[in-house]
Amino acid sequence: MTDFASLLRPDRGEPAHLVHLVDKTSAGDWIGRQPATRRALLDALRFEGKPNQFAILPTDKSFEVVAAVAKRDQLTPWCLALLSEALPAGTYRLAEGAPGAAALGWLLALHRFDRYRTKAEPGVGPRVLLTADVATIDRVVAEAKATALVRDLVDTPAADLGPAELEAAVRALGDDSDAKVEVTHGDKLETGFPMIAAVGRGATRDRSPRLIELVWGREDHPRIAIIGKGVCFDSGGLDIKSASGMRLMKKDMGGAAHALALAQLIIAQRLPVRLHLLIPAVENSVSAAAFRPGDVIGSRRGLKVEIDNTDAEGRLVLGDALTRAGEEEPELIIDFATLTGAARVALGPDLPALFVNDEALAAQLLAAADKSADPMWRMPLWDGYDEMLKSNLADLANSADSPMAGAVTAALFLRRFVPDGVAWAHLDTFAWRASARPGRPKGGDALGMRAVFAALEERFVVQRST
Repeated sequence: MTDFASLLRPDRGEPAHLVHLVDKTSAGDWIGRQPATRRALLDALRFEGKPNQFAILPTDKSFEVVAAVAKRDQLTPWCLALLSEALPAGTYRLAEGAPGAAALGWLLALHRFDRYRTKAEPGVGPRVLLTADVATIDRVVAEAKATALVRDLVDTPAADLGPAELEAAVRALGDDSDAKVEVTHGDKLETGFPMIAAVGRGATRDRSPRLIELVWGREDHPRIAIIGKGVCFDSGGLDIKSASGMRLMKKDMGGAAHALALAQLIIAQRLPVRLHLLIPAVENSVSAAAFRPGDVIGSRRGLKVEIDNTDAEGRLVLGDALTRAGEEEPELIIDFATLTGAARVALGPDLPALFVNDEALAAQLLAAADKSADPMWRMPLWDGYDEMLKSNLADLANSADSPMAGAVTAALFLRRFVPDGVAWAHLDTFAWRASARPGRPKGGDALGMRAVFAALEERFVVQRST
C-alpha cells in the first residue's frame, strides 16, 4: 500500500515549489501581473486558464507551477490529481491557501497497483504536498487508504481473491483495530444462512462460502451495520453468463470491498458507533452441486425463495446478511453491492443507485454526496413492482418475471429482509472505472463510499455534538 502519510505533510516552512492556482476568471489578471518573459512563455504554451492546464515556470534557482482549476475558491477532490501525476519529483505547496479536499486526488494519483508487474511502472519519485491545515491530514490520508483498498481488492484477480482471502482481509483489520471477528461456514452456514450456503454450494472446497462478521466500538454507542456483497467471482451459475459478461466478474465482490474499506475508515477516524460489518463471501460457480433454476431454498428469516435465475445471486447472500444484521437491532443498516446491470443502464458507471427507506437518512446521504463530490442518485422503492417478485410455489422469487425495473425489483427483494422500523440504505454501485481520469485509473474504484462516511460523520459526530 502506498505510504500516503509521507506524501501529505504539515507545512513547516521548508523549501518547496510554489503552485499558483487560477481559474478562467482570474487567469488573465494573474498572467498580466507576471514579468514579460513569463507572459511570453505562457503565451507560447497557450495557457488560458482552462481546467487541467498547467505550466512549469522557471525561477532563478528552481521552478514554480501555475495550474488552472474550475473554481479557485471551490477546490474539488480531483483538481490537483493531474499535477500530481505529471509534475517532477519534489515538494510542493500552494501559493495561497491550503489544498483542502484537493489533497485526496493528489494522493490517489500517486497510488499504483503493481502486484502483477514484473517490472515496476516507471516513475520519477514522490511528489510531496505541504499543507498548513494540519488538522485535515489524518482524515485525507485515511480516505486515500480506504479508496486504495477498494481499488486493490477489486483489481485483484479472482484466482487470488476468493472467500478465504476476503476473510483474511477482514481479520487483518480486526487485528489492527482490536475488533472481534467471527466467521460462519460449513454446517452452521447451511442451517443458519441457507441462501449464502446455496449460492456458494457449487464452488470447490477451498473456495467454500462463509459469512464474515466484524464488531468494533463501545457497546453503549449507536449500533450500525455495514454489509457488502462478496461474490468473489460470478459465473452466473447454471444460468451462465456470456464470455463478455464474465470478463469483469472479479469485481462482483466490489460491495464487500466498499464495506470493508468503509469499516477501516470508520475505525481510523474513531467514529462513536458500535460497528457491525457483515460480508457474505461466496463464489457463484457451475458444478453438479450448484443450485438450480426452479429450486426453492430457505432463508435465515424463514421465507422460502424460488430461484428464477441463478445469476440473481447477490440479493440472496445479502438477504441472509440483512437478517443477521437486524437481529442486533441497529439504528441503521447500509449495504453496498454490484447488484444489477439495470442500475448501470439507468445511471451509467459513475452514479451508484441509492435506495433508502427513510427520508432523513436519504437527505443526509444526498447532502453528503454533494459535499464530498462523491455522487449518487436516488431511485424509488416502488411498492407497485413488488408483485413482480411473486412465486406460485414459494413466498417470493429471487428475480422478476419482467426485464423492466431490474434495479428496483432487486432492491425490493432486499427490503423483504430489512427489519421494520430500521433505517436502511442500499447502494447498487459499479465499483469500476472503464476509462482513466486524473487520479482515477482504469479498474476498480470506490463509488459512494466517501459520501456514506461523510453522512455517518454528520449523523453521529456533528448532529449529536450540537
